[in-house]
Amino acid sequence: MIIQLAYSFHLGSDKNKKNSSRTSAKSNVSGTTSKSNNAIQNSAGLTKCDNHNYRKYDDKEYDIEIIRGSSSLVYDVKKLYRDEFDEAKEEYNAKQTRENRKIKDYFTHISNNSKSDLACEIIIELGDKKYWNTKDSDFKKRMTNVFKQQIIDLETMLPTFKIASAIIHYDETSPHLHIVGVPIKIGGKNGMKKQVGKSDVFTKESLCKLQDKMRMLCIESFNKEYNLTNSLKGKKKGRNRDYHITEMDDYMEMKEQLEKNQEKLEIASKKSLELDNHTKEVKEIITDLKTTLTSKEKYVLKQEDKDKLVSYIDSVSKTNDEYKKVQTLSVTLNNVDTEIKENRDKIKTLTENNEALTLRVENLTKNIKSKDKEIEELKEENHSLKTTLEFWKDKFLRVMSLIKDKLFGKEKEREKYFDVSKDLYKKGIIKEETFNELKDKYNFNKEHDNKGKDDFEIEI
Repeated sequence: MIIQLAYSFHLGSDKNKKNSSRTSAKSNVSGTTSKSNNAIQNSAGLTKCDNHNYRKYDDKEYDIEIIRGSSSLVYDVKKLYRDEFDEAKEEYNAKQTRENRKIKDYFTHISNNSKSDLACEIIIELGDKKYWNTKDSDFKKRMTNVFKQQIIDLETMLPTFKIASAIIHYDETSPHLHIVGVPIKIGGKNGMKKQVGKSDVFTKESLCKLQDKMRMLCIESFNKEYNLTNSLKGKKKGRNRDYHITEMDDYMEMKEQLEKNQEKLEIASKKSLELDNHTKEVKEIITDLKTTLTSKEKYVLKQEDKDKLVSYIDSVSKTNDEYKKVQTLSVTLNNVDTEIKENRDKIKTLTENNEALTLRVENLTKNIKSKDKEIEELKEENHSLKTTLEFWKDKFLRVMSLIKDKLFGKEKEREKYFDVSKDLYKKGIIKEETFNELKDKYNFNKEHDNKGKDDFEIEI
């Protein structure tokens, strides 16, 4: 039996600034107690989210599963900020001439900025309260693999959203996934070259497309994990919709044929009613029959009455035949109706699975092209660096050749360039063996000894 499951992909918004919105959010239609409005605007909001997601507010940190990050959401987000923004922050600060314009800590900087959200939370859920109420704990826990694949798919399709934490809640009616991350924009005109950019990453159009893709991928992962053939419920009004069975051309043709035969069925019923009205007359004829003079088991039937009975029987027979034909067609069409619905559900499931696989292939192909482009750029950069290195290597070898000629040349030049050789040795440019060879070969005085030599062995 194919079951249709509802899918929810919710991105936290700033609506939870209002107390009324927070209250209404508690009556989430999915059957969970998770807040549907859950923008993380600052460090205080991040701490509240940490307490909720990790169940720290009531010391009930059980029946949740961490599949990305540590046991502290605050730590994970701060680490993500350091990893993603520190380099851009230092580059930005180096260009600032005024100390008060420098950014000491980007995490704190965004937390104190009322115009930007510090992080974003996405909640993903498949199936509603009615569906999961019939499932045991082991069945529910298999959603871990489904949600892990959702994270992989999300990162593949949206690489500008960096995930810091991902936690599954199994302690509520429906298993659902909490993802907390930071949307990043690169190449802004003002400020750091890499910044937090929720409005750039999550536009109304891009979010709608992302939701459509994620729901398609989720049901495919679910069916694969559970070895089922379930499909998705149609999206609600205002979004993409599924076609109803009655919108299929073949079905409508059969319905039209059924309606035509329904007219015949009504005519047959009318005739049957008329026959019922003549039943009394027939009964009276039979009641008034008289026996013959020769035998009490034989009856005398007038020709007029006989004709009435024959006509009546013939009419009943024809009416019943017509009725049976129409009734048989009606049953057949109803069976076809049921079969079409079942086949349509199977086709819908196969189509969804195929679209999900196609989407994964497209994303992988896109990533491969991106990596190929990156490799080509690195090759060009490597070639440029190699050319530059060869240039300076040639210059350096020429300088060293000149110094070598002077050190091993005439005696006056050796005396003059010995101090240079000593400096080169102290700076680690020539090796100690070379320097000692010069001293031994030309018997320089002790005043030219390597007193005060720097303690490193770097050779260019």
